[in-house]
Amino acid sequence: MENTPNLAGTKGSMFRNLRNGLRKTRKSFKLPTSLKKSSNKVGAEDLKEIEIQLLSCDVGVPVTNEIVENLLSRQSINHIDSVEKLRLALREDLIKILTPVQLPMDISSAETFVILMVGTNGSGKTTTVGKLAKYFISKNLKVMLAAGDTFRAAATEQLCEWGERNSVPVISQHQGADSASVIYDALASARARGIDVLIADTAGRLHNQDHLMEELKKIIRVIKKLDDQAPHEIMLVLDAGIGQNGLLQAKEFNNVVGLTGLTLTKLDGTAKGGLIFALAKSVDLPIRFLGLGESSDDLHPFLATEFVDAFLELEST
Repeated sequence: MENTPNLAGTKGSMFRNLRNGLRKTRKSFKLPTSLKKSSNKVGAEDLKEIEIQLLSCDVGVPVTNEIVENLLSRQSINHIDSVEKLRLALREDLIKILTPVQLPMDISSAETFVILMVGTNGSGKTTTVGKLAKYFISKNLKVMLAAGDTFRAAATEQLCEWGERNSVPVISQHQGADSASVIYDALASARARGIDVLIADTAGRLHNQDHLMEELKKIIRVIKKLDDQAPHEIMLVLDAGIGQNGLLQAKEFNNVVGLTGLTLTKLDGTAKGGLIFALAKSVDLPIRFLGLGESSDDLHPFLATEFVDAFLELEST
């Protein structure tokens, strides 16, 4: 593959979009504007207020407790005597949580890099496929889409619209066709045509629908007949609005198919954006992209520092 994209993206543009996209989450998380007592240090009441705010935006109990304990430890070592110092201490702790999961995909690892998209109905999976296509095209890569969601005719139609909009080929079959066959044919075609990235959509399914989860296993087995390293990315698309239920989804999908990355969608429409911290600590999978709106340009590579600064409404450094 000749052209490996810089997945860091344009930081300035992303930060502006993040600040806009996290507006609802920020309404749920508001740091105090002044310390509760005039003792010139952060006290129990201040930490309790932070705890309430973190829980309100769905950071979750275990991670919230860890953050508060870290702040309490910092207070005993370093005199946190202002809201600004408190904000900066919190910023450092949140960045430490997210930095380990800031791992861009290395698409240079294959001649045709195969991304298998999985998730539940309504997570924004098919839309994310289309946005990913535009993203990779902007990096001067040749892209193909595979309409592996053969249960919903609308899904194939939607994917074909994305293909037409981005001028990329879409491999599809009739409704009810074998999903594994569709994606196998797409990979064969992609390899023959020198495609850099093949993005395969699949039908939405719940983690407890055993027969549908078995279908995902079948798709992976069939793909490996053409390339034993494929799929190179198994990406779970999560709707940020489901909050802590996203942890269960991620863990169960990972147990069944071995996820390699996450994309968090619809962050602009929820106050539960704190879920990302719980995912980083509990699931320990790379967070690849964030969906921040309806526009085809509203999918951005995940950057830990920029996310935290937008979350705390700081100027990103």
